[in-house]
Amino acid sequence: MLKWFLKKKEKECEPLNFSVLKTDIHSHFIPGIDDGSPDMETSISLIKKMKELGYSKVITSPHVMSDFYQNSSETILKGLADVRAELKVQNINMKIEAAAEYYIDYEFEQKIGKEKFLTFGDNYILVELSFMEAPRNLFDIIFKLQLEGYKVVLAHPERYGYYKQEDYDNFTSRGVLLQINLLSLIGYYSIPIQKKTEQLIANNQVSFVGTDCHNMMHAELYEKCQTKKGWHDLVNSGMLLNNTL
Repeated sequence: MLKWFLKKKEKECEPLNFSVLKTDIHSHFIPGIDDGSPDMETSISLIKKMKELGYSKVITSPHVMSDFYQNSSETILKGLADVRAELKVQNINMKIEAAAEYYIDYEFEQKIGKEKFLTFGDNYILVELSFMEAPRNLFDIIFKLQLEGYKVVLAHPERYGYYKQEDYDNFTSRGVLLQINLLSLIGYYSIPIQKKTEQLIANNQVSFVGTDCHNMMHAELYEKCQTKKGWHDLVNSGMLLNNTL
């Protein structure tokens, strides 16, 4: 009852749509290659929804994971071409590009310096970690990426339960940019994750925000984010780089 009461009393703001961002950098819209959209029909429906929410561009980011989603730049770019072609057929005016969400593990580390990774914007590379524990040599891997000219963006850092504020401070001091998920602002993953997200925003440590959209259930929830104080604080922070892409 107390949780319900506190939630009821939480201050809501006037809706602020995502046109202020212009670009979403994290989604799974290429059909059939990861745990996101299963088919072209779903991909187009999701992209239409993004347009309704105020986005004018999406940079979709399929998983690249050695154990589960063995995608390559070629498979991703082929899928991107197919989606672009269908958008043109349906006369849907939405810019779409593709990067990837790279899972950092031993296999990924071996590719650094040997393979050209898919990036977005100013050579930003989106990476994710295990939800159980980070690689012990994570900062060595990050440094190797930086030596190759990549600007490392850590996907949804708020969702890694093993990280505390000093860890986020360590990341940002090493030039790692942090990308939170919109749904973290409404407690979708958990209330503690929501609180961590709000703290990162208060500390001006968030450089990108992403939908991390996988399905229509996700897409139907984003409007709720638009009235959250944390979302308004994030926009007002002046730290976000989405609209530079």
